[in-house]
Amino acid sequence: MSEVNTKNPLGYKPIPKLLGGFALPSIIAMLVSSLYNLVDQIFIGQYVGYLGNAATNVAFPLTTICMAITLTIGIGTASRYSLYLGKGEEERAAKTVGCGLCMMFGFGIIYAFIIELFLTPMLVSFGSTEAVLPYALEYTRITAIGMPFIVVMNGMSNLARADGSPTYSMVTMLIGAIINTGLDALFMIVFHWGVAGAAWATVIGQVISCLFAFMYIKRLKRITLRREHIRVSLAEMGTTAAMGMSNGLTQVAITFVQIVMNRSLVKYGAMSVYGSDIPLAASGIVMKVNSIVLAVIIGITQGMQPIVGFNYGARKYDRVRQVYKLAITCELVITLIAFAVFQIFPAQVLSIFGSSQDNKELYFEFAVKFMRTFLLLLPLTGIQMISSNFFAAIGKPLKGAVLSLTRQVIFLIPLVLILSSFFGLTGIMAAAPVSDFTAFIVVMIFIVREMNAMKHKTD
Repeated sequence: MSEVNTKNPLGYKPIPKLLGGFALPSIIAMLVSSLYNLVDQIFIGQYVGYLGNAATNVAFPLTTICMAITLTIGIGTASRYSLYLGKGEEERAAKTVGCGLCMMFGFGIIYAFIIELFLTPMLVSFGSTEAVLPYALEYTRITAIGMPFIVVMNGMSNLARADGSPTYSMVTMLIGAIINTGLDALFMIVFHWGVAGAAWATVIGQVISCLFAFMYIKRLKRITLRREHIRVSLAEMGTTAAMGMSNGLTQVAITFVQIVMNRSLVKYGAMSVYGSDIPLAASGIVMKVNSIVLAVIIGITQGMQPIVGFNYGARKYDRVRQVYKLAITCELVITLIAFAVFQIFPAQVLSIFGSSQDNKELYFEFAVKFMRTFLLLLPLTGIQMISSNFFAAIGKPLKGAVLSLTRQVIFLIPLVLILSSFFGLTGIMAAAPVSDFTAFIVVMIFIVREMNAMKHKTD
């Protein structure tokens, strides 16, 4: 094992240099990935209108479910890969990668078929109104084609990062985003294809990114992947899914939150001066803007994962604790800057995405209020996300999964339902900061115990 640790830079390079080298490409990759939806949102808002934005908000749970599948498989495979490399078990690492590839292709294709079969009832259950449904159907029937490519692309991107090639992972995402942005302009401004143009631009970008990501199979540095490694094993699949469960459940939780939020906003919006469509569209914009910040946090988490996993497997607990502390420091810098922007310049940020021409003042009034209130404790959200994923990286997926569920499912959804029944739209907005604070307290209790346990092992 000592020979493996000496050869692999994860075991001896300075932590700041390692985290910077892994996290920065991961952050860029995640930001680029988030641009797929964000760029679509900007073009749709400007060239279709706020009903088009509401349609992408209604359809977004399908994307978060896809990301749940992607992260469960991708992070699970990458985490096991890092841990096995840390222990010097290269054959087990190769089997993990082979089974992970089978899972990426299989689950991606199955999910695309499910969307096509049950699309209309799903969109209605996600909160679509009668006015929004035609746009949502047109957009999602096309984007569903790209779901298998998203799973493979992101899964291979995580594997490349764990293999010591974070730049390759970044370029994978960058290629698709550049193509998507260029085609959005062509299809919507020149060809006037509306939401269908935005959807086709997204899918084409995803396909090309996926092909580039899959080429990394021939570039693996730490293992030699042979044909016999690429096979389905229920035991391997279960272990991989358990390791990625924390990340996947976070996305599933986001999906449930989106559905509950959408339905609550439509219900209580109809009882207010804003109507049902304005809250639905405005909240979707705020969530997409916030996804930029969350992309940075996830990028830090992904950059942290191989370093933490390798050093924990090699029993270098001091280095594990250093990585976590540095990751939290970086997260706080980013989220505090974002917090200041969202509180001081909300209208300027929101105006990028267009508005309702008929109800412009009401739209911005609600959107600004929603952004300021819903994202009030954003820095604590980042700490909770990094901490819950930290447990998955050290091979304790159950703790990570439980902590992932605290903010979104255990606290936020009940608070939305309870507070909205008393305070309407204001209650929905206030539920987020209350949930953020409560989840932060819970995760800190777990983290302090884990850090103390590692300290004792080191001593």
